[in-house]
Amino acid sequence: MKCIILAAGYATRLYPLTENFPKPLLEVKGKTILDHLIEDIETSGLIDEYIVVSNHKFFEIFKSWADESKYNIKVIDDGSTTNDNRLGAVKDIKFAIDSLNIDDDCFVIAGDNLLDFSLTKFLDYAKSKKSSCVMRYELDDITKLRRTGVLELDSNDKVLSMEEKPENPKSNYACPPFYYYLSKDLKLINEALEEGCPFDAPGSLISWMCKKVDVHAFLMPGSRYDIGNLESYEEIKKNYKGIER
Repeated sequence: MKCIILAAGYATRLYPLTENFPKPLLEVKGKTILDHLIEDIETSGLIDEYIVVSNHKFFEIFKSWADESKYNIKVIDDGSTTNDNRLGAVKDIKFAIDSLNIDDDCFVIAGDNLLDFSLTKFLDYAKSKKSSCVMRYELDDITKLRRTGVLELDSNDKVLSMEEKPENPKSNYACPPFYYYLSKDLKLINEALEEGCPFDAPGSLISWMCKKVDVHAFLMPGSRYDIGNLESYEEIKKNYKGIER
């Protein structure tokens, strides 16, 4: 299995901290955000290669970090140079698949989130379901639901629909940017884009795909920490306690 790490954003809300440095390599408790994520995922024993999709501006920084890592990490440059000409998350997934001729199941994650639970639990769930899978958590704030991806589920955790930033959310299940794709399902990505699937938000692919194939949703057993601005970064640096396995 490959792990595709989406890290081609520009994190403009964290300027000036990230104006010339990638957000996923910011440090929390003595480790980069990416090192926290990869060290945890590695304990699953399922990943044979980590693929970091970078923009052109930060490619060399990511490359230097990867060269010093003990893990099998490949960094690829999607060619974008500013927030205005970025490819978007779905096109970055396609870029990774096409560039490296990937024909494996893939764990696709955003490279700028921290968790207090192990992602191996999600991978175990996905393996048991034998389908593509997403994660979910309960969010009762309607304003926040309108700013994220929202899932509609049946009684067996099957995803009936996924809407990005809905005006009228169909549930209180928010979908964070962690996705498990079967190889056969990822082969549909070209069809999705040809049919007009939005490509900026990573959840847009699930929104299109759940109408074509089975997708199930894992209930997160803990919390996610999104470093959205300088204030939240300082708070996480101070209070983050790590991953409980």
